[in-house]
This record gives sequence, C-alpha cells and structure tokens, in this order.
Amino acid sequence: MSALLEVEDLQVAYGKVRAVKGISFSVGEGEIVTLIGTNGAGKTTTMRTLSGLLKPVSGTVVFDGKRLDGMRPHQVVTLGLAHSPEGRHIFPKMTIEENLLLGAYLRKDPGVAEDVQRAYDMFPVLGERRRQAAGTLSGGEQQMLAMGRALMCRPRLLLLDEPSMGLSPLMTQQIMRTVGALREDGMTILLVEQNAQAALALADQGHVMETGSLVLSGTGEELRHDEEVRKAYLGED
Repeated sequence: MSALLEVEDLQVAYGKVRAVKGISFSVGEGEIVTLIGTNGAGKTTTMRTLSGLLKPVSGTVVFDGKRLDGMRPHQVVTLGLAHSPEGRHIFPKMTIEENLLLGAYLRKDPGVAEDVQRAYDMFPVLGERRRQAAGTLSGGEQQMLAMGRALMCRPRLLLLDEPSMGLSPLMTQQIMRTVGALREDGMTILLVEQNAQAALALADQGHVMETGSLVLSGTGEELRHDEEVRKAYLGED
C-alpha cells in the first residue's frame, strides 16, 4: 500500500521546550493510523503541525508527494488534508449549516450543496436542526458537526484529534462507528484518541507516543495485545 502521508524526523518546539522529538511514521492510502498516549505526549502538537497550524523546527512532512512543512493551513487544505481539531472549535453563534459551509470556503465547484446533504445523511440530527445555533448542540452533536465540517473540503486525509473527548460511552461508540464507516468508504484517517481500546480496534497501524517520542509501533491488533500497552493504556492488569 502506497504511503499518502510520510513524516520523517519531525521536531516541534514551543520556545525552548521540545514537544515533538524527531518522530517518523507513515499513513497508507485507505488506512486508519492512530497515535495513542497520555496528555502531554505530543499527539495534538503533531496534528497541528501536519495541518500547518504550527511550524516544525526540523524534519519533513510529505503528503501525496508534496512537502507540507512550512505551508500555511489554507494551502494544506487545498491539497486535500482536513483537520477536525481537539475541542471541536465550532462557531457557536452560527447555525449548523453555516458551520458546514465554512468547511467548503475554498471550494468553487458546484458540489457543495450535495456534500452538505451528505453530512446530514451521515448525522441526521444535524439535518433536523440545520437552522439551530451550533452552540446549543450537545458535546456529541458538536463533534459530529466538527467532523462534518472537515469533510466538506472533500479531503483525501482526515486528521481526527480526540473525537470522543468528553462524550458518553454511547456517543463514543456512535462516533467510532462513523470513523469505521468513513474508512470503508475509502477515507484515509490519522486518529489521535485517548480511548486507546476504541482507537486500536479500528486502526490498521498504531503508534504509542510518550513525551514527544514514538516508543512502540505495530498493527492495531498487535498493540491491543501488547502487555505493556494493555497495562498503561487499556486499564488492564
């Protein structure tokens, strides 16, 4: 399987603090790859760097043969990489439909309305409340909106950062089913998720991140059965 995203020796710092310390990994087309780890491990910093929100100190990020490191976020989006960020960051005073349309702000093709309807088909509750202010949605509904907004740019690679954060177990299951359905439809996904059990159950490949470094890699199934991973991240003795 060809690599759609290749990250090589990526280093990212906040001032003098090195948050990401030379990590390397790839994401094959059509795969789900997950980064798991505790808070402060550098997962979100990695995602923000891939989408152009942060500039790396060194290293390379190559997406579909093109260098991304150093590009601005809107340039990254035009190449086909979309970011559904940690904390959702929806626009609370705008309607659900206005939030979705913002995800397509760089598009000039006639298919935008069709993709809005696709988001409503994927998340029917959004369609039922399309004129409602986004800030009145529950946490799970806001996560659906954040994912729908990211999909509005028709990405080839979707960055999902903590999609289950703060959600009930039932809503978490629904979001993870949606992630699996997206992969079945051919979407390539890089998933950051503290619910390691759910993430590894979906992932083709996984990487364990600690204090800015990748300390263990394998298939999702291998990591689910690794004794150290089970103890540290899956809550098993």
